[in-house]
Amino acid sequence: MFPDTGQAVAPAFATAGFRIQAAIARRDGSPTKAVVHLVWAGTDRGGTFTDLRITDWHFTRTIKKGTATWTPLPRT
Repeated sequence: MFPDTGQAVAPAFATAGFRIQAAIARRDGSPTKAVVHLVWAGTDRGGTFTDLRITDWHFTRTIKKGTATWTPLPRT
């Protein structure tokens, strides 16, 4: 999803068998941090379909040359 993060993650789900069912974003303790909660469904490499999966993505906001950018934080 974020190729410039330097994180090497093998894709477990094919993009054709993946869909977002719900999403919400909110501040995470400060104006420069956010968390995005995703509820999603997908088919894994073995062909098993699973829905109502929940994933949280954490971001930090930086401003460079007057342009704000949301950068994903490493998964913990």
